[in-house]
Amino acid sequence: MVSIGKVLVLFGIILIVAGVFLQFLHRIPWFGRLPGDILVRKNNFTVYFPITTSIVISIILSLVFWLWSRR
Repeated sequence: MVSIGKVLVLFGIILIVAGVFLQFLHRIPWFGRLPGDILVRKNNFTVYFPITTSIVISIILSLVFWLWSRR
């Protein structure tokens, strides 16, 4: 049985890695501007739907977790 302390440490590490990744996200020029991402701009209104970016992230994470589970 996994203790709650180990689970919290794991979530903390995941949050730290995600935070570092988000800090350097703006240096990837194509990320968030893929074909298929929808951007709607009106006078004082902007809506952004990163559909393609979300699909790419989902595929990458699925592969990572699939490879991790095969260990």
